[in-house]
Amino acid sequence: MDTESLKRSLLQKFQEVSADRLQKIQLGVLDLEKPTADQAADEVARELHTMKGEARMLGLAAIGQLAHAAEDVLRAEREGKAATEVATDLLLRACDTIADLLEDHEGAQVGTLASQEMCEALSAASGHPIPPIGGVKAPSSTSVPVVRPAHAETVMEVMAEAVEPVAYAPPPTPVPAAPAPRAAKAEHEEPHHNKLADRSIRVNVEVLDSLGLLAGDLLVESARGRLRASQIESLLQRFSRLGDRFLRLTEQLEVPNTLRNDVERIEGDLHMLRDDAFRFVRSNGDGIETLHGNLAMMADHVAEARLVPLSTVFDAFPRAVRDLSRSQAKEVDLVIENADLGVDRSMLADVRDALVHLLRNGVDHGLETPDERRMLGKPAAGRLRIRVRADGDMLSIEVDDDGRGMDPQKLRAVAVRKHLLTENQAASLSEREAIELIFRPGFSTREEVTDISGRGVGMDVVKKKVESLGGSVGISSRLGRGSTFTLRLPQSLALMKVLLVRLGDDVYGIPAADVVAVMRVKPDDRMEVFGTLAVKHRGKPIALVGLGPLLGVNGGNRFDKPPAVVVRHGDDHAALVVDGFVDEREVAVKPCGGEFLKGAAFIAGTAALEDGRIAVLLHVPDIMAEVRRMARPVTQGTTAKRLKVLLVDDSPIARATESALVKALGHTVDEAQDGEEGYLRAQSQTYDLILTDVQMPRLDGFSLTRRLKSTAGLARTPVIVLSSLASPEDRRRGAEAGADAYLVKGELGVESLAQTIDRLT
Repeated sequence: MDTESLKRSLLQKFQEVSADRLQKIQLGVLDLEKPTADQAADEVARELHTMKGEARMLGLAAIGQLAHAAEDVLRAEREGKAATEVATDLLLRACDTIADLLEDHEGAQVGTLASQEMCEALSAASGHPIPPIGGVKAPSSTSVPVVRPAHAETVMEVMAEAVEPVAYAPPPTPVPAAPAPRAAKAEHEEPHHNKLADRSIRVNVEVLDSLGLLAGDLLVESARGRLRASQIESLLQRFSRLGDRFLRLTEQLEVPNTLRNDVERIEGDLHMLRDDAFRFVRSNGDGIETLHGNLAMMADHVAEARLVPLSTVFDAFPRAVRDLSRSQAKEVDLVIENADLGVDRSMLADVRDALVHLLRNGVDHGLETPDERRMLGKPAAGRLRIRVRADGDMLSIEVDDDGRGMDPQKLRAVAVRKHLLTENQAASLSEREAIELIFRPGFSTREEVTDISGRGVGMDVVKKKVESLGGSVGISSRLGRGSTFTLRLPQSLALMKVLLVRLGDDVYGIPAADVVAVMRVKPDDRMEVFGTLAVKHRGKPIALVGLGPLLGVNGGNRFDKPPAVVVRHGDDHAALVVDGFVDEREVAVKPCGGEFLKGAAFIAGTAALEDGRIAVLLHVPDIMAEVRRMARPVTQGTTAKRLKVLLVDDSPIARATESALVKALGHTVDEAQDGEEGYLRAQSQTYDLILTDVQMPRLDGFSLTRRLKSTAGLARTPVIVLSSLASPEDRRRGAEAGADAYLVKGELGVESLAQTIDRLT
C-alpha cells in the first residue's frame, strides 16, 4: 500500500473511532458531577490522551491541541483549581468543536477560529497557556466566554442526527500526506486502542437488507423443498403398493416354468427398488431438514447482524437531558438500564424520535422544579429512567419519572376547552381514556407556546411512530407519584413469526407477538356489552369482530362455533372471527407491492408461502383502533334520535358486526337473512332506515332496493347499500336501483356510518 492510500485509510479509521470515543468522553464528563467522579475522570483522561496521540501522529494538530487543552482542564478540576460545573461545560463544548473538526480535514490540521477560541477558553480555565496554531491568529481578547447550556430545543432535535450510526462511509477527501514513518507507526499502534475494531467491519445497510430478504426467500424455498420431498415420498409409496399388488398376483396365478425365472427376477428388482426408494426418501429427508436448519440459522445470523445496540442512541441522551433540564432550572438524574440490547437498524430512527419526545415530555411536563419537589417531600433532583428488556421476540422500553403525574380531570377540561370533545363526551371517559387524550393530535396542556412545549405535537408522534413499526404504547400514571410509558416493539422487521389464518381461500398473517390465544366461539359465550357484540375470555368480556367483514371480504364464517383469534394491542383485547387456522411459522416480511395493497388499511406487508400463495400480513394496531371505535364511538351525541333499523345480510358474522356498529350509535336493529325475508319484514313493520348487503340468495340487494322503492309506503324509507363491491360500476348500479347511499364494507367505520345516517334521517 502506498503512503497516500495508507494515509486515507488511517484518516477514515480515525474518523470512525474518534466519533465513538467522543461519545464515551461526553458520558464520562457528565459523570464528573456524580459520586463516581474519580472513575469517570480516569476514563476521560485515557480517552483524551489516546485521541491526542492519534491526532498528532496523523498530522491533525488542531484536534491534538484541543485534546491536550482538555486534559489540562480535567487535571485542574481534579486538583480543585477549576469548578466542576465550569469544567464540565467547557469539556462538553470542546467535544462539540472536535466533532466539527472531524468533518473538516483542513481545519483539523491548521485549526479554525472556533477551535482557537475553544483552546483559549480551556487554557484560561486550566491556567496552562496554549500557543496558537500557525495560520490562525488568536483573538485579541483572552477572556473566558460565558458558559451557557446549549439551547435545549436544538440539542434534543440535533443530537439524534449526531448519534445516527454510520453503516457505510465513503473514503474521505485526500489530505496532504504525513511523513511515511509516522504513518507507518500509526498503522502498528492504532489497533492497541481498539481491539474490537479488528474483528468487525462496516457493511452497507442496503447489502444487509438484501441479505435479509434473500434469507427469507431461501427459507420459503427450503419449505417448498420439504413439501416436494413429501410429495416424492407419497409417489414412491404408490409405486410400492403397486409392486405389492403385483407380487400378490404372481402368488395367486400359476406361472409357467418358462416364465418362472423372469418373474423371480422382477420380484427381486421390485424388492431392491423398494429398498432403494426407502433409503433415498430417508437420506433426502435428512438433507432437506439439515438444509432448512442451516438456512434458518443463517436467517437468524443476518437478523442479528442487523441489530444495533440501543446504546448507539442512548449515549447521547444524558447530555441532552442535562442541557434541557438546566434551561428550565430543574435538576434531573437520568438512569438507563440494559442499553446493550439490540434493535433492528431500520427501526433505530423511529425509536430514537419516540424516545426524544418522551424525554422532553418527562422533563418539561412530568418533573417539578427543585423548590416544588422539596415542598412535596421529594428529593430536589427528579428521576427519569429508561429501562429496556427483551420479551420474547418483542422489545419493551419503559420511560418513567417520579414527577407530578397526570390529572385526568384536568385533561378532560383541556380537551373540552380545545373543542376536541364535548362536555358530555369528556365526562363519559374513564380515567384511562382521559389519560390517553395526550396521544390526540393537537392536544397540549400548555397554554403558551415555548421552544419546548405548547404546539400540541409530541405524544401523537410517539404513538404513530411506534404503531407504524407494529408496536404499541401503554401509559400508566398516578397523580403526584409519576408516569410510566411502555413501548412494546418487535426486535426485527425482516423476519417475523406469524399465525396464518384463512378467510375463504385467502391466507392472512397475524404477528404471533400480538396473539394471546385461539378459541372456538360458542353461541352461549356471546353477549352484548353497551351495544357491542362481545365474548368472554379468561373471565372478562372482549369485543367479538368478524375479520372478514372488517377487511371488506364477502360473506363470513357460517359455523355454529366459528374459530377466532384473540389479539392484544396495549391493554386492549379483541376476538377476531376467521374461517380457519393454517399454521404458525417464521416468514420474511416484504412491503406491499402493487397499487391495490399499497396504503390499504389494516395491511402491514406480504409474505410468500411454500405452496406459491401470498399471505397478507395484518397490522394489529390499525385493527384494534377500528375495534375501539366500534366499541365506543366518540361521535355519539346525547340528543341523537333513536332509530329503528332493518339490517339485511346473509352472513351471520357480517350481520353481527354491522349490528354492533348500529347499536353502538344508540339505535335498535332487526335482522333478516336474505332479500325476501327483508322485504317481508319491511312490509309488516315500520323502519326508519334499511341497510342491505348486495350478494344474497333468493333476492339480491339491488333487486330488494328496487322493490322497496317501487312499493307504496316504503319508497320514502332511506336505503343504504353495504357491500364489498367497490367499483364505480357497482356504485352506479346501486344508484340506479334507488339506494340513498352506498358504503363499502372495507371502509366502514362508526364515524362514516354515523355521518351517513345523520344525513339521511
